[in-house]
Amino acid sequence: QVRLVESGGGLVQSGGSLRLSCTASGSISNINAMGWYREAPGKERELVAVIRRGGTTHIQDSVKDRFTISRDGATNTVVLQMNNLKPEDTAVYYCNADILDYSSSSFSASWGQGTQVTVSS
Repeated sequence: QVRLVESGGGLVQSGGSLRLSCTASGSISNINAMGWYREAPGKERELVAVIRRGGTTHIQDSVKDRFTISRDGATNTVVLQMNNLKPEDTAVYYCNADILDYSSSSFSASWGQGTQVTVSS
């Protein structure tokens, strides 16, 4: 069984920074992409940033000059550094990873429980 545990959300003023971290654990054989999604009230869940096993990244246009994503393969951890936060960044942020576990023959998506990010104006 695979588990994703997130940390680092909270309340911050506009212009502030937060660092979200997510660690995958369990019977992990391999991990492809790891990334972050967010879901604001009344809106659909959207991709924020993703980093692939080789290190290539994709970051949503609306945040790419403020957010960075990084990954530590040794600890199966993905980090989203968010700077110059704006009220429109307020959402629940979910970690996502494409994982092959030892009991399976194919990769499947796993999700964290979500962490709230609130940016006050």
